[in-house]
Amino acid sequence: MKPVYFLLILLTMTIFFLSHLFDPFIRPLFIALLLTIATHNLHSFLSFRISNGAVVSMLTTISLALLFFVPVLYFIFTFANFLNEIDQRELIALYENIKNWVENIPEDLIFLKMQLATLLEKIKVPDLVTSILSISAYIGKNSATFMADTLLTLIFYFFFNLYGKSLQYYIKEVLPLKIEDSTELFFEVSNVMSIVFYSILVTAIFEGVLFGVFISFYGYDGILLGVLYGFASLIPVIGGMLMWVPISAYELFNGTLSDAIAIALYTIIVISIIADTFIKPIIIRYINKKIVKTPSSINELLIFFSIVAGLSTFGFWGMIIGPATVTFFISLLQMLKKYKEN
Repeated sequence: MKPVYFLLILLTMTIFFLSHLFDPFIRPLFIALLLTIATHNLHSFLSFRISNGAVVSMLTTISLALLFFVPVLYFIFTFANFLNEIDQRELIALYENIKNWVENIPEDLIFLKMQLATLLEKIKVPDLVTSILSISAYIGKNSATFMADTLLTLIFYFFFNLYGKSLQYYIKEVLPLKIEDSTELFFEVSNVMSIVFYSILVTAIFEGVLFGVFISFYGYDGILLGVLYGFASLIPVIGGMLMWVPISAYELFNGTLSDAIAIALYTIIVISIIADTFIKPIIIRYINKKIVKTPSSINELLIFFSIVAGLSTFGFWGMIIGPATVTFFISLLQMLKKYKEN
């Protein structure tokens, strides 16, 4: 047996045992690695201006925490607090208002009236309160896990940025590829992930601000609903509807038909049509050509579908994992084609 094969067998066995040893840390470690690759251009930009690597890594980590993780934690704690403060009497009053509204629907809409009445009969307020308390307990239980994962992700992200260049050179030397091929593979994955990460971040903030500022004029918590809309916008097609439909319905049940129509029209026209359909592709194209060092050759439609697939398979972090996997696969195919031609 050649020594290289023996070493590969030992390496495979070691990786297997290491995966079990570091199993609790694999997810935050993997996410931190992907986020480091996605923000590689930002780290390089700051490194040219600040010579201290620790300071650069700290700045990128703080920026990531403020822009990405703080809004998530704000939403979790605010939503959990909101669920804990729900009064059963208020729910009963709201239920009665909705019931009266359904009873007053004109007979011309008898089918809609019957469907809503049937739906209301199935809703039991005490059971609803029990469900809300269960959801609140579930959020409280899992928020501690999420905070721990977030802290570990930020720690790993800091060290990946701090020692990233050394790790990158070492991995390139170990891989059985030419240095230029390893570099090309890394930059292709990095560029696409940067496009995805920055475009998602910018559009989520942009659409969240548009919705939050507007909805605050109607007495709602603009910050909370803006953060919620930003995350909801990550869900293709129905993302925005998860926000404006319940709010418009609530305004309708309260008898403010004009407010319900205004919220619905503003969200559909300004955010869903103008911002999401026309401005979002411009943002992605601008990031691809101006911000990222080397524009990606991966089709934008393929990037979009990889985000959709990632979200449906892996949940929240799928928006990073999906494009990374697809990009890596396509880059490997291109490299195999190159080696075959040679």
